[in-house]
Parts: sequence; C-alpha cells; structure tokens
Amino acid sequence: MATMRVAAVPELAPMKVAQISKPGGSFEIVEREVPNPGARQVRIKVHACGVCHSDVLVKEGWWPGIEYPRVPGHEVAGVIDEVGAGVTEWKKGQRVGVGWHGGQDNTCTQCRRGDFINCRNLKIAGISYDGGYQEYMVAPVEALAAMPDNLSDTEAAPLLCAGVTTFNALRHSGALAGSLVAVQGVGGLGHLGIQFGNKFGYRIAAIGRGPENAVLAKKLGANLYIDSQATNAAQELQKLGGASVILGTAPSSKAMSELIDGLAPNGKLMVVGVSPEPIEVTPAQLISRVGSIQGWASGTPADSEDTLRFAELSGVRPMIETYPLERAVEAYERMMSGKAQFRVVLTM
Repeated sequence: MATMRVAAVPELAPMKVAQISKPGGSFEIVEREVPNPGARQVRIKVHACGVCHSDVLVKEGWWPGIEYPRVPGHEVAGVIDEVGAGVTEWKKGQRVGVGWHGGQDNTCTQCRRGDFINCRNLKIAGISYDGGYQEYMVAPVEALAAMPDNLSDTEAAPLLCAGVTTFNALRHSGALAGSLVAVQGVGGLGHLGIQFGNKFGYRIAAIGRGPENAVLAKKLGANLYIDSQATNAAQELQKLGGASVILGTAPSSKAMSELIDGLAPNGKLMVVGVSPEPIEVTPAQLISRVGSIQGWASGTPADSEDTLRFAELSGVRPMIETYPLERAVEAYERMMSGKAQFRVVLTM
C-alpha cells in the first residue's frame, strides 16, 4: 500500500520591522520572525500604516511604561492572515484596520457602561504592543475595524486616527446642518475636518496663518477662509454671527485661546490638536455666551468603521505622501517637519 505524503506547510520568511530600541533612539530596520496570534487575536498582513505625530510618544519615550524595543504605528490597514483560538467573527482574507484604540479590558466601570474609549486599561496599538511599522502584526479582536471595499489601504490608514478623530468630534459637537463651524488649521487633521464638515452640511470657515492655504481650503469644501495673521479671526467669526463650533486641530493653544471670543451663544470649542501649553480663557468669556470647551479623543473601532463608510460614500479622502517601510526614518522626519501634504503613509 502506497504511503500517503503530506506536503509540508512552508514557514513564513522573516519579516521586516521598523523598531525603536530605546527612548530617543532612531528607527532600526531589522528582521524578526513572523508572530503567531494568541487566543482572541488575529495576525494582520500589513499593507499600509500611517505615520502620526503621536508616534513621537514611542520615539522619544514620552508615554509611561513602554517596553522596548517597540514597533510604532496605529494607523494600520491590511488583511487578516491568520486567526487565533476562539476567533469566529473575523475571517482570514478579510480587510481590516487598527487605529489608536487597540483594545480594552471589558471589566472596568467605563467598559461596563459601554464607554470603551475611556477604559481604565486601554491598549494602544504601537504603544501597548507592536504596531504597524512592520510587515505582519498581531492585534486583539477588540481593536479591529472592518474596511469597505472602495477605499485603498493608503487612503484608509490615516482615516483610522486623524479621520476618526475629526469625524467623531464634529458629529458629537452638537452643530446642526447649516451651522457656522470653524476649523482652526488646514493641516493633517484640519484638511479632513474641513471635508467632513462640508459633507455634514455645515457652513465651514477655515482658519489658517497666512494667505497660502486659502485656495486649498476652499477646494476642500470651506465656504470661506480667514487669515489669522491678517485679521482678528474671532472678530471675523462674530461678523458672521459667531461659530456654533470651533474645531481646534492645529497644535497651538495660543491660537485656540484667541478664537474663543468667536463662539456664538452656546458655542463650543472642540479640542483635538495636542499642545503642551494651557488654553487660556476667562470665566466671563464662557459665562457671557454659555460657552464650553471640550476635548475629544479619537474613537472606538466601531467609530472607525463609521468614518470609513462615510468617507467611502461621501468622497472624503486624506491627502497623502507614501514611503516604503525601509524609509521609515525619512517618512517620520517628513511628517514631523510639518512640510508633508498632509499625511505620510508607509507601504509594505
């Protein structure tokens, strides 16, 4: 009787990884063995990963408790390559993304109330575990967002952080269709905020420093452009009746502070741009208009799915520059220089 031969399953070749070995260190392109997913995890073959300003937290060691070496990256787009034990709701070959929200404990008070974004033990891709600056990564199922067919990987990646942050902040801001909404900054976050605001039916006033962004802002969907270097932006907003919402996207607390007097009655400053300096406001500025200031963090994977579907349907797209993984150093420096137009994406 002939002996049946079973073909050996070929092992995956070592993968390329861009890692940081110590706080303040440079990116190192190294080879690692491809990881296997554990229980309730999947392995993702990464196709693209956005380079976010928040990656500086890993690069410089500014986030407490990071274990090095660490692979950054929380704007991940790819396809499920393998599933771990107990995974039934996600399939091999399915397109998925991973954003800032990299999982939750499902046991803390916030999680029990469904407030997953404020989980006491929140996991962050690229900080709590290795992220998307590599050819394969492992992620818990709680971190996964399904991706629509008509968005490319490079288009989808920035929407998983910059996109969901601006989309989510605006849709929870209380602004109604037809409301005057100001977007402070026409950069990595702002250029998406302008597009989403336009598609939500807001009257968008884009605010930037200098006249050079006026044409781009209107192309993105702004109804008007205010040059904060040439005029008092708050006064200009008041001439228009005041802004129901001001979305603060540029990392300048001073610039946000100067806009508070541009709020309409019951107006709100929504803060998504991160700056170490305090926002300055007097009680009278808020009391006189019953105004408010609110911070907004990105969103859950379900929010990311909403963002991706809305972008697919409405035509909102990030402006991107792409670099291969091997040029991670150059890609990171390009993003941090502020000269990129407007998001940088690594491709595998």
